[in-house]
Amino acid sequence: MKIAVVQFKASIKKEENLKKIIQYISKASKNNSSLVAFPEFMMFYTNSKQTAKQLAENSETIDGNFVKSIALSAKENKIQVVGSFYEKSNKKDRVYDTSFIIDQNGKLISSYRKIHLYDALGFRESDKMKSGSKISKPVKTSIGKLGMMICYDLRFPEMSRTLAIAGSEVLVIPSAWVKGKSKEEHWITINKTRAIENGCYVIAPDHVGNIYCGRSLVVDPYGKILLDMKKRQGIGYANIDLKKIKETRKVLPLLKNRRTDVYPTLRV
Repeated sequence: MKIAVVQFKASIKKEENLKKIIQYISKASKNNSSLVAFPEFMMFYTNSKQTAKQLAENSETIDGNFVKSIALSAKENKIQVVGSFYEKSNKKDRVYDTSFIIDQNGKLISSYRKIHLYDALGFRESDKMKSGSKISKPVKTSIGKLGMMICYDLRFPEMSRTLAIAGSEVLVIPSAWVKGKSKEEHWITINKTRAIENGCYVIAPDHVGNIYCGRSLVVDPYGKILLDMKKRQGIGYANIDLKKIKETRKVLPLLKNRRTDVYPTLRV
């Protein structure tokens, strides 16, 4: 099954980005993709000058215009869409960093609020964001069972393993990976590792430009990079084969060979 990955530089203007997003959805559909995945912060770019209050004022609920417009486009183009947005929270001047999956009928079938906020390497997402409190269950799609993560979640192997144990065949990880020393090496290594250790596909659309490194990836269950978009804006394509997941998990049964009976014996 063919999937599309979008890599682009979001502006600070929400409506301008939404227009681009809808155009990308249409293009992916015309190229016979079953699903199109977008990066983190596709709604708009928030720079260091934007206050937490300003970000919160520009955020929306999941039934607001931004997600509704994308859902309508998904329905019109008969394609599944994975995206992200700034979601209003009940905490003053804080938003959720939320991803969502919309099916080909325009129905919202899952959403996930980022649980690991990027408070590292000089950044503090918690100054503007509120963390989610649960991992969303994998959902059935035409390309397999999808598990959802966002960017910094990649650095915590417990999460991808939990999703794999729960049935995920594909991990979809909208990201805005910040540039920096060894950051691209980390990005590529971690995405490949999550695919290999869980015997699953990883679809990782990444933000490019602004302060982000790009390099959107699709990795197969054996760690082979099927797509690397480097620094270009636009759409990339890759094929997902569910048989590959079954074959890999059969010859390299990492999930099956776990010693859950032994692990708890180590007391710290």
